[in-house]
Amino acid sequence: MELIDLYLDMFVSFFKIGLFGFGGGYAMIPMIHDEVVTINNWISIGEFTNIIAISQSVPGTIAFNSATYIGYSATVNLGFATWQGVIGSFVCTLAVSTPPLIIMTVICAFFSKLKDNPWLRSSLSVLKPAIIGLIAAAALMLMNGHNFIDYKSWIIFALVFIASIKKVDPILLIIISGVAGLILY
Repeated sequence: MELIDLYLDMFVSFFKIGLFGFGGGYAMIPMIHDEVVTINNWISIGEFTNIIAISQSVPGTIAFNSATYIGYSATVNLGFATWQGVIGSFVCTLAVSTPPLIIMTVICAFFSKLKDNPWLRSSLSVLKPAIIGLIAAAALMLMNGHNFIDYKSWIIFALVFIASIKKVDPILLIIISGVAGLILY
């Protein structure tokens, strides 16, 4: 296989992953597996498992981290030099990040032109409570008998909630909450 063909194949594969990988990095894992292990056979299932584990344990998103590791590993596994593996890392990372960048750029351009539209404003105002509900639902799912929030946490929450309504700086609220947690616990 020619190196340029490999880079092009990796770019197309990771571009598709970035374009159709809705739901975040965890939702992309099956797509990444299909592209790099099943379809293209660039790495083994054992390498894939290790790459996903490493991608979860280092800072950054799973999609970007795994693209970086897979780009390097696939290139080197196919017999190319280490420096060519670094270029493979760059190609895969660029490919997986390009579709979200394009989509967000279009959304931002569209939003900035319509931000004062009354229909859009009312739609967004309806979404705010739904988002708060989703976050609250996630928090409630995380509470079980071992980590149920006690009354001190509810007091901190209530005070921070009231302060946020009064437009207190969010960074200050985070710091104050941390200090209050240290003192109370």
